Amino acid sequence: MKLYFIVAFFFISLISFSQETLQAELFSEEELSINKHIDGTLLMPLNLDSKKPNLAIIIAGSGPTNRDGNQNFLKNNSLKKLAEELSNNNIATFRYDKRIVKQIRQGNVDNDIMFDDFVTDASSVIDYFKEKDLYSKIYVIGHSQGSLVGMLAAKDKADGFISLAGAGQNIGNVIVEQVTNMAPKLGEEAQKVVNKLKDGQTTTDYPNALASVFNSDIQPFMINWMKYTPTEVIKELEMPVLIINGTKDLQVSENEAKLLKEANEKATLTIIENMNHVLIEIKGDDLENSKSYNESYRPTSTHLIISIVEFIRS
Repeated sequence: MKLYFIVAFFFISLISFSQETLQAELFSEEELSINKHIDGTLLMPLNLDSKKPNLAIIIAGSGPTNRDGNQNFLKNNSLKKLAEELSNNNIATFRYDKRIVKQIRQGNVDNDIMFDDFVTDASSVIDYFKEKDLYSKIYVIGHSQGSLVGMLAAKDKADGFISLAGAGQNIGNVIVEQVTNMAPKLGEEAQKVVNKLKDGQTTTDYPNALASVFNSDIQPFMINWMKYTPTEVIKELEMPVLIINGTKDLQVSENEAKLLKEANEKATLTIIENMNHVLIEIKGDDLENSKSYNESYRPTSTHLIISIVEFIRS
């Protein structure tokens, strides 16, 4: 009996290994340095015909998020899995570390970094691949904060844009809404600070409870970010646009996606049932949802992959 289990385990392991090997053979992987700020990973499908492949450039969300969609102590591999699934469907992908990730690794963080720097980086990535002239069409996929970054960079450059869990409101309005939902009494105080930041003024006049949100060190960055309202930007995009959000996104509600759709009537809106912010489908409650941010074994939403692949192929 013991021998049976050993043999059975061997064949199960062999099957698993073969499946992983087969999947790995569907695309090649290359590390690229676009410039001194940007390092990333290019996945190139192997089963291509004579035509040039389409390329999807994936832009990460807020914070020190790396090319795989991870931060310190939070590993979900959301963007890595997205890239691999798209490349398994014959779409080349490039995903990159935000410049602040590289700075942290080198121990040389630029305290004067601005939101516009992220737009400049995304624009540089698009230019890099356009100059290569190796791709049929270039699409930009922006996740969360990367949605606004992506739509700003994609304008007049890319062939299509995809917003994943992107806000429709100005980030200042989003902050006020989130603070109000968590602590209604602080909502008015948050609004006062946001009003000053929108006017280009820094301030120290805020309650200690809001210090983590309006720290003086990040106020210049916030002022720069608040210059842009996503609905105003997306309405100027003349390329095909796909807007995607999940019904279990704890950070960006589906109403934000609907605002983007209203601003760009030609855009396609896809609301995915039970998908959360890290692009997986959750059947349980908010506790399961939160825990999934650090569970990289969970598969990417199949509906998400199908939606993106169909959009790019069309």
